[in-house]
Amino acid sequence: MSTTNLLDRLLAVTALLQADQERELGRIGLTSARTHVLWVLHHRGPSTQIQLADAIEVTPRNMTTLVDALEATGFVHRRPHPEDRRAVLVTLTERGMAVMETMAREHDDLDAALVEGLDPAIARATAEGLDHVLARLTRLVDEHLAARDELPEQPR
Repeated sequence: MSTTNLLDRLLAVTALLQADQERELGRIGLTSARTHVLWVLHHRGPSTQIQLADAIEVTPRNMTTLVDALEATGFVHRRPHPEDRRAVLVTLTERGMAVMETMAREHDDLDAALVEGLDPAIARATAEGLDHVLARLTRLVDEHLAARDELPEQPR
């Protein structure tokens, strides 16, 4: 198999997953960025906005906007930090927790459904191959960004 065929398949899988995710998240009033915040809270527990911004690699200002929207739609609430009176903790509401528990269950169900009927050895080999592709792509992107950053800036 040539690399192009592999890349085309990865792009097709990415497009399909992205479209499905956007459709399902939109149905419950979420975006992928807001869901990323909820996912972090679900796995890490109450966090400051700075911790959340670091976790999903956005600016603190962007995180404020995301948390404002999540709070306005009832997914999270802000509470005073018990040890730092300058900080607030963002926590999942009951609604946020219920949505994330459902999402985690659906995530596990889809994970199992994707390999249903596939020989376990092939499923493991596929996962190992995808791990390799992910590591290689990460390295290639990092190298590309480093090379780009070394270039002089072009006049506008």
